[in-house]
Amino acid sequence: MSETRRPGDWPRATDAEFGPPLAGDYRAAPEDFVVEEVLGFAPEGHGEHLWLWIEKRGLTTLDAVRHVARECQVSPRAVGYSGMKDRIAVTRQWLSVQLPGQPAPDDLIERLAACGVRVLEQARHPRKLKRGVHRANRFTLRITGAAVNAQLEARWAWLCRHGVPNLFGPQRFGPEGRNLARARAVLDRGWRKRDDKEGMLLSAARSYLFNELLAMRLADGSWQRLLTGDVAILDGSASQFVVEALDAELAERAERLDLHPSGVLWGVGNSMAGGEAVRFEQTLSERHAALCQGLERAGVRMARRALRMRLDQPQLEVAADVARLGFHLPRGGFATAVLRELLDHPTLTSFAQRTTPGHEPG
Repeated sequence: MSETRRPGDWPRATDAEFGPPLAGDYRAAPEDFVVEEVLGFAPEGHGEHLWLWIEKRGLTTLDAVRHVARECQVSPRAVGYSGMKDRIAVTRQWLSVQLPGQPAPDDLIERLAACGVRVLEQARHPRKLKRGVHRANRFTLRITGAAVNAQLEARWAWLCRHGVPNLFGPQRFGPEGRNLARARAVLDRGWRKRDDKEGMLLSAARSYLFNELLAMRLADGSWQRLLTGDVAILDGSASQFVVEALDAELAERAERLDLHPSGVLWGVGNSMAGGEAVRFEQTLSERHAALCQGLERAGVRMARRALRMRLDQPQLEVAADVARLGFHLPRGGFATAVLRELLDHPTLTSFAQRTTPGHEPG
């Protein structure tokens, strides 16, 4: 069977309990969408890499990287970052720049501020900041509209109790979902491994397949419980194991969000899944044979991703028709996956012209 589902048409977890949410708006201004990187460790205070804790708005992370590289007169490759942060938002994150045996330019802070990059803190560290080393992201969001009602609070409480489907957000798939069509074209002709842009398209294909698998488990309600043969992932950790047999202890740990079932990020390798869980992967490979086979030919390595994520340190304040949300998500989690459970908006459920702006939730 060929791929037929349009990116963004995946089900919600809360609809079975509450029905579809009402319309609402978010990110009317950058200040409505604040993202702060939670690194999990501190720079050591010495070394050849200058680490900068920055705040940006209206810029992508790569824009900020280019500004830092230019002002420090180094190659952009000498500038490190852990995650990609949204453009239409207020975001704070660490960048590092390699300056061996030399101080930072005297007017670096002022020159970066003129580019829209505020330096809030700086410190030295022996090593470059690598991709994906931060622990989490803290989100502070403001939403408005009819969705801000008593049911919003009930939906929020439900998500805090049961977790959030760990869907890849619409920004992964590009305007109107066009990255998926581009990924298919790349896989049809063969992937050039040194092409970073094409690598991002392959990530879009894997993300689409993961969302398709998660949609199947949302449909039958198994996205938040363990099945025999599931590869369980420990909350807040990369630790995983195969559920050979279910027992009361494992079921209870899943219920309290200590363990999560996982889904495959398609590629070459052994998925480890078996039993009841493997049938979802078999169905996925049958429905989307061209994408699965193309990723295997490209040599992309198989991996796992939790089907569910916990809302850590959740906060909700409601006043009149405005709600303010605060929560931590693990690295790689999309705030749009949370928002789509709370309100109806074109950029959250389909790929209209005004696509969710920004980059990954790195």
